[in-house]
Amino acid sequence: MEEPVDTATAILASAAVLLRERTFDDISYRALADEVGISERTIYRQYPTRAHLLAALSNWIEQTYFPLPPFVTVSDFCAAVHERFRAFDASPAYAYVGARASAISPTIDIEPAYITRAIEAMLDVAAPTLNRRDRRRVAASLRYFSSAMFWARLRTGFDLDAGEICDAFDHAVGTVLARLPAATWAQP
Repeated sequence: MEEPVDTATAILASAAVLLRERTFDDISYRALADEVGISERTIYRQYPTRAHLLAALSNWIEQTYFPLPPFVTVSDFCAAVHERFRAFDASPAYAYVGARASAISPTIDIEPAYITRAIEAMLDVAAPTLNRRDRRRVAASLRYFSSAMFWARLRTGFDLDAGEICDAFDHAVGTVLARLPAATWAQP
């Protein structure tokens, strides 16, 4: 017996295949429908606008190609992000989709991303007396510095490779965390 096909996933997987040959802007709903073997109307039902498709494709690529390993400590977090930046360098077309998607307005109401929740949990352990507002601010900063957008800006704007971007990331994280009061940090 054949497994039922998840149409939304099939669309996203086919879009990722097409990204190897062309840019996101050059992928039409018609070409995508032909690739998946469904009607163009079905794609519009799943993703009414290109912004919806871009956001979903970015999330799918993130989970499929760039999953962030679990982390508990700041050093684990930094190591995970370094690994991620090297993966971005290996698949820049996919990383640029993530960067572009983060630059558009949200198209749906979604809960905070896994990385945001994981960074906040890390801060709860590492800096237990940090107040909620400051924890959210620090988490937002760390999330940006670990993002495809940060990688893409340094890659295209300064022609840096993953190693150099990792150095810039380490410096940015160090600067953000150095601003926290010493009493905030948990004692080993």
